[in-house]
Amino acid sequence: MNKTLTSASVTAVLALASFGALADGPNFYGRLELAVTNTDASSTVQSGTNNASVGDSGTYLENNFSNVGVKGSEKLSDGIEAVYQMEFQVENTSSKGDTFKPRNTYLGLKSAAGTVLVGRNDTVFKQSEGGVDLFGNTNGDMDRLLTGQTRSADGIWYYSPKIADLFSINATYLLDDNNAVYKTIKVDDEDVKVKVDIGSQYAISITMGDKALKQQAFYAAAAYNKGISGVDAYRGVAQVKLGEFKLGGLYQHTEKATDSSVDGDSFIVNLAYNLNGVNLKAEYGQDDAGFGKYFKSLGGVAGADAEVQNIILGADYRVSKSTMVFGHYAMYEGEYQVEGVKVDLKDENVFTVGVRYDF
Repeated sequence: MNKTLTSASVTAVLALASFGALADGPNFYGRLELAVTNTDASSTVQSGTNNASVGDSGTYLENNFSNVGVKGSEKLSDGIEAVYQMEFQVENTSSKGDTFKPRNTYLGLKSAAGTVLVGRNDTVFKQSEGGVDLFGNTNGDMDRLLTGQTRSADGIWYYSPKIADLFSINATYLLDDNNAVYKTIKVDDEDVKVKVDIGSQYAISITMGDKALKQQAFYAAAAYNKGISGVDAYRGVAQVKLGEFKLGGLYQHTEKATDSSVDGDSFIVNLAYNLNGVNLKAEYGQDDAGFGKYFKSLGGVAGADAEVQNIILGADYRVSKSTMVFGHYAMYEGEYQVEGVKVDLKDENVFTVGVRYDF
């Protein structure tokens, strides 16, 4: 029943959005992105990939967050606009799971003092990545190595205007009661959920430059995450364009929100080069925190001395304004120690080719 209602609601929204678009109203948009992937361990493929079990090798069809949505703005008075977005992930290329999943959906106000949004959105900690995640939204996304790439609901976002024509200050605050954290303990041989007090959950960031590297040839950011997704973390991000080259890097320190002794550092460095329209990309990453998807999915123990590294080589080419083809090879390897005993994680080698269509 719930799935039927959700599907009907989304259909209605899209129908209204299409009509609105014809009348210069809300803008309807979407993306369909599919890839064929061969993997040694299925530890980094998209979580919705049908029949892919962690530890197994195979060749699968991956859906890289295909989505549909509607967004727009409307003038309310001089200097004040209403802004809105409703976006849904579409999973109907898979043979299991819900057809629609929630993505960034919010309502807000924009003025000379900044923009305030309420609803579901990427945290400003996640957004601070700018364009440095060269393989984002694929099985080479940097969340395979580190954490903090969170889309949160029941929150409030603030984005300042550019201050001194140089930098912006941004913030995310999650409502405490909507985002309470619980853990399960045994009481008389029964599992009981107990609320864990980790304080307020919020993120702040300061950003400079242009993340698209078009208006300005550099981007830099510093961000802090408190409690969201169960971690405290800070990161620094930088990317610069030099001719046809793009150089980028990210450093992050992460701690478990309920136990600061479980912590570690992560970094990635990468390079992109535009060769006659072919975007060649290379990335190296290293992590000793153990919060990334590769480490956790293969049974890495939280709090153990982790050591993970990865290398990704790839390319993409835009056939037209709406269509892009891409491919990459990603390698992950890691280990951790428990009471002085070293445990090797299964190596992951991933080959992917795919196509993206935007409309």
